[in-house]
Amino acid sequence: MFDIKYFVQMRLEDKVLSLNYRCIMIEKIVLTGAGGRLGSYIREPISKLCNNLISTDIKENIGSLYKNEQYVYADLSNFEQINRIIEGATMVCHFGAIVDELPFEKLLGPNYIGSYNVWESSRRHNVKRVIYSSSIHAVGMNSKSVTLKPDTPHRPDSFYGLAKCFTEDLAKMYFEKNGIEAVCLRIASCAPVNTARSLSSWLSYNDLIKLITKSIDTPYAGYTIIYGISNNDRKNVDNSDASHIGYIPVDNAEVFAEEILKKDLTEELSDKGNQCHGGAFVSTALGVSPMKRMKIIHDPKVKK
Repeated sequence: MFDIKYFVQMRLEDKVLSLNYRCIMIEKIVLTGAGGRLGSYIREPISKLCNNLISTDIKENIGSLYKNEQYVYADLSNFEQINRIIEGATMVCHFGAIVDELPFEKLLGPNYIGSYNVWESSRRHNVKRVIYSSSIHAVGMNSKSVTLKPDTPHRPDSFYGLAKCFTEDLAKMYFEKNGIEAVCLRIASCAPVNTARSLSSWLSYNDLIKLITKSIDTPYAGYTIIYGISNNDRKNVDNSDASHIGYIPVDNAEVFAEEILKKDLTEELSDKGNQCHGGAFVSTALGVSPMKRMKIIHDPKVKK
C-alpha cells in the first residue's frame, strides 16, 4: 500500500539533503572537451558550481576565461597529462572526444583510450562522480518506433556510437567495483533545429545547462543513464527511470515545426537511416563521416 506520509517525509528529507549539499561549494571540477561547441555552453554554469574549474582540450587556448576557471592543455590519450589534471578533483565532466564517425584507429585514442584514462585517473584520485557526454548513437540502430529508455540495450550505429557503449560500460564497471558515481548523458541533437529529425531529437542549450547542473547537484547519482533531450512533442524517449536526477526540460522543438516543414525535405526523408534514432549515422558506412548530410550548425558560445 502506498504510504503518502512516508513519501512526503522522504521527499522533504531529500530536499534538505539537496540543499545542504548545494551549500557546500565543490572545490574542483575538471571539464574535458572545453574547447568544443557543447563545452563552450557549459563552462560558465559549471564554473559557478565550484571554486576551481579546470577546463582542458587540445587547443592552444579557448578564449577568455570565466571566474574560477583555468585552462590547461591536455591530450585525452595521454594518461600522465590526464592523471595530473584530475588530481584533487571532486567531479569530472567528460565531454572530450572526436564528435564524428571516422575509421576506428582514429577514434581509438581520444574516444576509447581517453575514456579509460579519465576513469582510471578518477579511481586513483578518489573522484566522487564522472558526468559523461554519451550519445543517442549508443542505441542508434533502434527503430524510431522504439521508445528509448535508460535501460535500452546498446545498439551502436557506428564506431563513434560503439565508443559511447564502451564508455558507458566502463563507467558501470568503475561504479560497481570502485564506487565512482557516473551520469551518462545520451545526448540526441544539441544544435539549432534545422532538420525534420531534430524536431524530435533536439536538446536546447538551455536544457543542456539544466541537465549538466542537475547531474552535478544531485546528492547521489549512483550509475545513471539519462537522455539529453528537450520537452519535444515528437520525442520518443522516456527518462522516468532517471527521474532522481531531477532534470525537467522546458524547451520544445515544435515551435520550429512550421518553418522546418516548409522546406524541401525530400533528401532527408528518403534517407533510410532516418527510420532509426541514429539518423544519418545508420545509413553511412562504418568509418565514414555523415556530418555533411546532417547539416549541423556550428554555433559555439563566445565569452564577451
